[in-house]
Amino acid sequence: MFVGRDRELDVLRELASSGRPELFVLYGRRRVGKTELLQHLCNNRRAVYFLAAQVRERDNLRAFRDSLRETLDDPLLENIEFPDWPTALAYAADKAGDERLVVVLDEFPYLCENSKGLTSQIQRFWDTKGKQSSLMLVLCGSQVSFMEKEVLAERSPLFGRRTGQRRLEPLEPEQTLPFHPGWSVRDCVITYGILGGMPAYQQRFREEHDLNTNIRREILRPEGYLFDEVDFLLRSELTSPATYGSILSAVAREPGRLGDIAQAVGIDSTTANKYLTVLREMRLVEREIPITDPNPLRSRRGVYRISDRFIAFHFRHVRPHLSLIHAGRGERVLHDKVVPSFDRLHDEARVEFILSHLRREAAECVGEEIVEVGRYPGRWVRALGRTDGGSTVAAIVVPDNPTSSASLEQELGEVSAVFGDNPIKLAYGLTNHPDRPLEVERVPQGELL
Repeated sequence: MFVGRDRELDVLRELASSGRPELFVLYGRRRVGKTELLQHLCNNRRAVYFLAAQVRERDNLRAFRDSLRETLDDPLLENIEFPDWPTALAYAADKAGDERLVVVLDEFPYLCENSKGLTSQIQRFWDTKGKQSSLMLVLCGSQVSFMEKEVLAERSPLFGRRTGQRRLEPLEPEQTLPFHPGWSVRDCVITYGILGGMPAYQQRFREEHDLNTNIRREILRPEGYLFDEVDFLLRSELTSPATYGSILSAVAREPGRLGDIAQAVGIDSTTANKYLTVLREMRLVEREIPITDPNPLRSRRGVYRISDRFIAFHFRHVRPHLSLIHAGRGERVLHDKVVPSFDRLHDEARVEFILSHLRREAAECVGEEIVEVGRYPGRWVRALGRTDGGSTVAAIVVPDNPTSSASLEQELGEVSAVFGDNPIKLAYGLTNHPDRPLEVERVPQGELL
């Protein structure tokens, strides 16, 4: 299922049709949908899609030759052995002629492991041959730190050669709903609260099973596709996964300030800050400063929270119960620990839907672009935004079992006192329609709700 990547695919197709040589870098976490996107780019196009393996350089070159032979229908490739990657790519450029040929090198970091100086080799190829060819060369990788430091950074030999780049991010909350068209909106929202916006995770939850069965099958048993996913991610990206795991466990239990996290893990604040900086660069953790803070750049009120929904779920509901899961007691973990948290997961995910709407679509309701958004810890007011004209926007959700609107008046008064104006009020509610999950209404000026 190809969901939520139409804009990215349109950009890649535009580059493929540009008539100019293109060197594009695509990267992002495992399971975020890079391979699916690139395969859709290559469909019905003169293209070589090559997925690198962790094998010797010679073996990857032979596999690339075979991919070239299949695309170009070139019998000469039966007897050719490429000595290195510049030669292989030069051959592709020659055979492309004046017709566009897309060449995708997926899992590019694997090639670099056994081809020392490969980025320098590709730089020389591009400078001498590639930029005069009809190639669109795409370098793709899942090791985010490697791609940013060794391919995109200023010190990289490829710096200044690329004609475009994209870090592929998880899907927005509303973009995940088409994965489960037969489910209720509530179940879809809870599923987002568990899995987040990773397409490969969402695809694992089968529509023919109910939500509880999917959680048990895919997460709460050792054979599950997602059971060991977080540990694999940390091992593949980080040098000290145990310490990072402890930090993530502490943040997942309760968002906190730097000192609180350091104390919970048992390390000093300087060390904790280094680890948290890496996790922020990976976009697994974010430092959230209240939008009401008058001086955010110097604020000491910022708290760290897990920014990835599935990692938060793993450290709250999987990591603490590994012994039970390994003993085959995942069903007990599901009913005793996970199901009772559904209301919390639903509420947290609902706020994510609202924040996404404020960033992407609420300008149509407000009449101004919203340039800043953030959570607000109210019972009614759950998020705030600031427009480019300086107006405040308050996102209101009617709480379950509301008793009085007096607390709403109090919260709006507190917001007004901070910003010095009466906020524009947007009332949010969830519908039962997957194609329109959020119901949004601008509250007329002078009315409370």
